[in-house]
Amino acid sequence: MSNNQNPVLNRRNLARGTLVGAASFALGARAFAAPSSKESTGLLNARDYGAAGDGTADDTAALQRALDAAASSSAGVFIPPGVYLTRELHVRAGTTLVGTPAWNYSAGGGSVLRLADGNSTCLLNLTDARGATIEGLSLEGRDLGSGIHGIAIQRSKWGEHEDGFRIERCQVTRFTGDGIDLECAWCFSVRHCQLAYNHGDGLSLRGWDGFLIDNWFSGNKRAGFAARQENASVTFTANRIEWNGDENMVIAGGDGYQITGNFFDRAGTNGIALRKGRGPCNQITLTGNFIKRSGKLADQSTQQSAQLLLESCEGVTCIGNSLQAGRDDGGTGVWSPTYGIVYQGLRNCVVRDNVLHDGALKQLLLDLGGHHEGVIVSDNPGRLFTDLQRKW
Repeated sequence: MSNNQNPVLNRRNLARGTLVGAASFALGARAFAAPSSKESTGLLNARDYGAAGDGTADDTAALQRALDAAASSSAGVFIPPGVYLTRELHVRAGTTLVGTPAWNYSAGGGSVLRLADGNSTCLLNLTDARGATIEGLSLEGRDLGSGIHGIAIQRSKWGEHEDGFRIERCQVTRFTGDGIDLECAWCFSVRHCQLAYNHGDGLSLRGWDGFLIDNWFSGNKRAGFAARQENASVTFTANRIEWNGDENMVIAGGDGYQITGNFFDRAGTNGIALRKGRGPCNQITLTGNFIKRSGKLADQSTQQSAQLLLESCEGVTCIGNSLQAGRDDGGTGVWSPTYGIVYQGLRNCVVRDNVLHDGALKQLLLDLGGHHEGVIVSDNPGRLFTDLQRKW
């Protein structure tokens, strides 16, 4: 395995997103052809501001000049295909930073922003980028430095208004911090992106009012998606969250989530963990998700080796999910998890109509007690994954 791969990740040897890369390139080429003038497109060409895009020259100053020029007229900056070596860039409010998306599952391509050294806090800083759009870029951290994020909002307190930024069709890989780190973010969307092979979380959220739709959260050393501080009001739909070192998804004390129609595969510990934070997790809907082969790196005697952990939850609906045990692709690695659904300290929650066919190795449902009023746990059929089922 190469040094560029997270050791947790052992992907199947398929096309690895070739069709996605090709389709994205074709769409990007049509939508974002190199502008001939700002008047005709509303986009400034980064090359006109001195950016070389040859992977050798330091393009930081040129790219920042283009971003600042765009801010003066609420315009955008087009990054033509190439490799732009850069340090931290500050995106301005009401602007667009757009490239040609031609990345695939395992490699960048098209318009690439590559971290120049280990002295930045992040590559794209969106702290003052209210209403900005980031689209069609491949961001490469190169495993440089320590705790450097790909895209970040860096605040210690909440702003006076919604952020309203959008991140679309971007690949954010191999940063020593999080792929995306949002501190005190308010109203945003991340769609059609890949957040992979980062040393921290794929996306770490302290904030609310977010839409996370149709993304890959793959092979990050911590969680795929993590909300460990204040968090609320997130729609999380049609994502693939896989092969992350800790939980595929962890929410501590969050409320107002809709987690629907996602694929959670081969987490290091829990597939999904709802835990107590400043308060209990509250008003969260989990439905129509497939949770598979969780607990790859967990102590198999603990509740970390579980597909789904519900701890100190109130008003949670967990209905119609499918859970399956297994091991690595190619018939290697440990079989996991030990448990299907582990639950404790629930109040007014429903856990029913989930299917655990071959759902766990030892126990499908583990009730740790401490519940309050209004808890329904019923009609969760399944069977243990035993030696008789271990055919692959």
